[in-house]
Formats: sequence, structure tokens, C-alpha cells
Amino acid sequence: MAVAAAHCSCSCSRSRSRSLQSLSLTKRGALTKRVSMWPSPAPRSVKSVHRLLRHLPLRSSAADSAFFPSSSSSSSSIAEKYTSATENSPTSMASPLEGTGDEISSADISISEIPLEQNQKGGSNQLKKRVLFGLGIGFVAGGVVVAGGWVFTSAMAAVVLTGSREFFGLVRSRRIADGMAPPPRYVSRVCSVICSLMPIFTLYYGHMDVSVTFSAFIIAVAVMLQRGNPRFAHMASAVFGLFYCGYLPSFWIKLRCGLAAPALNTEIGKYWPVLLGGRAHWTVGLVATLISISSIIAADSFAFLGGRAFGKTPLTSISPKKTLEGAFAGLLGCVVVTVLLSKILCWPNSLLSALAYGVLNFAGSIFGDLLESLIKRDAGVKDSGSLIPGHGGILDRVDSYVFTGALSYSFVKVVLPLFGL
Repeated sequence: MAVAAAHCSCSCSRSRSRSLQSLSLTKRGALTKRVSMWPSPAPRSVKSVHRLLRHLPLRSSAADSAFFPSSSSSSSSIAEKYTSATENSPTSMASPLEGTGDEISSADISISEIPLEQNQKGGSNQLKKRVLFGLGIGFVAGGVVVAGGWVFTSAMAAVVLTGSREFFGLVRSRRIADGMAPPPRYVSRVCSVICSLMPIFTLYYGHMDVSVTFSAFIIAVAVMLQRGNPRFAHMASAVFGLFYCGYLPSFWIKLRCGLAAPALNTEIGKYWPVLLGGRAHWTVGLVATLISISSIIAADSFAFLGGRAFGKTPLTSISPKKTLEGAFAGLLGCVVVTVLLSKILCWPNSLLSALAYGVLNFAGSIFGDLLESLIKRDAGVKDSGSLIPGHGGILDRVDSYVFTGALSYSFVKVVLPLFGL
């Protein structure tokens, strides 16, 4: 009995040790399987690919599309391909960047094989779009200027409203806001509405003194009554926007609609239909506006072409792309077009006054362009907006006209009668 009991206890201990050993082996195997389920660390080849793809642009723009035709999703798909391929392959696989290059598909990433024609084609399409939209805007603007009256004033009010909103958007940008506190949003909106009403008040009353004074008072009261801590910078930026976006463009209304004296020497008035106003429709204001706008277009076009062909000397640090050679070409084109149109429209009468008028228009256009470039540079943007395809925003197209209206009106109203030209 004792021997049987000892033999039974020995067999039980052996079976228990065997069961514990098998259990430990089972746990060890499960642990091994559990550990093997986790992915092994990626080899250096995948890390190098990820490091390479990290430098690719995540957001493609119009300029980057010619050099990186695939989007950011393609770069992520490339990384996934290499990750999956590396996980399914042994860790001793050679790096794709060190191999023959067959591992990298040419359809995925092949920067060196992108033809140069894509970049040229993109530039030509951009230039074509710019020219087409420019011609369309030119024809519409010409019809609006010839129509005059409420048609011209309503179009000017719409342009002023859009331009003022773009201006206060630039003022509220991060780079300008760091150095100067912009006005509150409701003050900017009120100022934009007031600017759009200034051309209408100018046409109705014939002058801008009351409207500008009353508008400045409203802006000052709105700034003073704002919540928080009012600052002088709020009022300074708002009043400058009122002057830049509302007061100066209103001089085009005074020039086109205020100078109602008929241009008697203009031959085209003889053949103008009576239903459209007849000879009396061609006033000094209409002729002066057409000559001024045409000369500004010529100045911008000649400056662009001359700068691309002969530009070497930078004009100013405000806009590095503008050159001294382009400025001389713009001045020449502006003066030549002014003289030719003065001969065709028989206004102004003397050659000296036509030359002075052309130089004045060029000075106003280039100063307005540089001022808008200064605002955009401080804001850290290339264009003031994206309303016009190929051109940018409204301010990008009308910056040359902001000061020219006031200078042209002063020339016709003060200089010509003063010197008898």
C-alpha cells in the first residue's frame, strides 16, 4: 500500500510537471505569436524614402503643377507601396535608392523625366487666359465709359466696393496686423459700404466735401464706440482706406460726368447717332477719360514688354520685378498713345499739353502700382484676390487708376485754364 501510494504520488507529480511545462511552452508560443504579429521596424530604405517624400510639396499650386504633376495623394501611395513591399520582403533587401532604380516606378516619381514643354505650356496658357480676360474687360470698360451717367457711376461703385473689401482683407492679414492693429470687422464693412456710396454722392451732389467729412466722422464714432480698447491705429487704417478706396476713385466721376462742356473739335461727334446723344454726348470729360484710360493701358503694356525684353536694372526695392528699362518703355508708350489720341480726338489742342498729359498719366499709374505693391508686400501675398482669372483681384487691375483720376481732373480743371493750353 505504501509503495502504491508513493508510486501514485510520483506519477501525479510527474504529470503535474509535464502539464506545467506544456502550459509554459503554450504561453511562450502564444507570446511568440503575439510578438510576431507586430510589424518589424522599417529598414533604412523605407525611412530614406519617407524622408525623401517628406520634402515633396503637400499642397500643389499652379506654379508647382508643372514640376510635380501628381498630387500629395500620390506621394502617400508611393510610401504605402514601399512600406507594404518592405514588410513582405526580408529585412536584408537592398535600398531602392542604392539599387538599379527598377524598384521605383517611373509613373510614381520621375522628376528628371518631366518634359520642359509642360512648364512652357502652362505659362502660355496662363498668358493666353490673361490676354483674353484683359481684352474682355477692356471692351466692357470702354462701353461703360462711353455710356457715362448712372451706368458709369454704378460700375464704379461696384468696383470700389470690391476693391475696398480686398484692401481691408490685406490690412487684416497676419503680417500687417502684427505691426499695426487693423480696424474691427464691422468698422471695415461700414467703411467699404461708405466707399461704394461716395461715387453716387459725387454724381448727385457734384462735389465730395460733405460726403467725405461726414464719412470720416462716422468712422471715428464707430472706432470710439467699439468694445475693448480703441486705438489710434484702428482709426488711421480705416481713414486711409476711406481715402484710398473711396475718395480718390470718385475723381473719375468728376472727370467723366462733371466736365460736361462739349468737345467741339472732336470729329467723331459729327457721326455719333442722335439716339445715343448726338454731338453733345462727346464732352471734354469723355474725351479726357478715354485718353487717360488708354494711356494707362499703354503704359502697363509697354512696361511689361520692355521689362521682359530689356529689363536689367531694378527700379525699386518695393517691387523687385519692376525695372528701370521697363519704366522708360512704359513712359514712352504712354506719351505716344496720348499724343496720337489727342490728334485723333482733337483734344487737347497743343502738342505741349498732350505731352504733359501723358507724363502726368504715367506718373499717376506707376505711383499707384507701387503703392499697391507695397501693401501686398507688407501683407505677404502675391495678389490682392482671385476674382479675375489670370489677373488676381480688383486692386491688382485698378491700382494704376487710383491716383490718375485725381491728377487728370486737376490737369483739365486747373492746369489747362491756368496756362491757356
